[in-house]
Amino acid sequence: MSDMDQYLPLVDLNAPMRGMVCGTVVTSHHPDYAEGAIVSGLGLWADDQIGTPQTVHPMGDTRPVPVVEAFSTFAVVGPTADFGLLDIGEPKEGETVVVSAAAGAVGSIVGQIAKIKGCRVVGLAGTYDKCAWIQDDLGFDVAINYRTADVPKTLAAASPDGIDVYFDNVGGEILDACLQLMHFKGRIPTCGLIAQYNATAPVPGPYHYAMILMQRLRVEGCIVLDFAARYPEAIAALGQWMAEGKIKVRTEIVDGLEHALQTVKKLYTGANTGTLMIRVNDVSRVHRKPMGSVSTEKATLLRNFISFCHQRAVAA
Repeated sequence: MSDMDQYLPLVDLNAPMRGMVCGTVVTSHHPDYAEGAIVSGLGLWADDQIGTPQTVHPMGDTRPVPVVEAFSTFAVVGPTADFGLLDIGEPKEGETVVVSAAAGAVGSIVGQIAKIKGCRVVGLAGTYDKCAWIQDDLGFDVAINYRTADVPKTLAAASPDGIDVYFDNVGGEILDACLQLMHFKGRIPTCGLIAQYNATAPVPGPYHYAMILMQRLRVEGCIVLDFAARYPEAIAALGQWMAEGKIKVRTEIVDGLEHALQTVKKLYTGANTGTLMIRVNDVSRVHRKPMGSVSTEKATLLRNFISFCHQRAVAA
């Protein structure tokens, strides 16, 4: 919604909000979309909406992963974690991986993939319950409550040999603390900047920015659109790990579209754990308003993204 150049077209004022959606086909005028079929893709925050082959795709058989878990994991967050960590972070067995917002949708999966790859994993989360979840249930080696701990001191103690990969979901002070501890030629996939999204004034850059030069660090932004052509391989890997019990996911579902605005605010206060979703109950209206015009380049990226999002690579 911010008035700045981004990786997707801006949401216009007074336009319906955009998001990943999953639902049932009520009426179909297309031979590939049977009534009663479950579809998912990019849509609107709405009770009902008109989908097209360019915006939604049939989910098919997601077994052994339940439909809700498949949508919540495969739509965006799982591939983001997979490509962000493995392609940009390039973790190696025995290395130390630090994850911020580690109890969130992306961070919780990042930490588990890092463990699968043989890394030592340190996660930062905002409550004792979240710390207990990522350490006791998800297998993180260390969990740090960033709201109560002295983060630079505690993080240094938890990473005595330094940090090889820092998966950044927040920016801000935690990024600064990690910069001081990064190993020579460490990697920082930058996936989110939750600490500054709602800032009303320019945000200062990292105070320890010089460490990028001194330690020859690689800092790279992670947008899942860039990996659209390889989406099926992420879904296949994630589905296999979930079926084997190596990756656990948690989904928080809030009933009622009328609660969407207050629910999304949880993302900015750390009130949610795992993937946050709204379950729409009222299907009395069909929203026919189009998403608006987009640039040719971004429209192509968007179509490619949607096209690959929901291939049933899991079945393979």
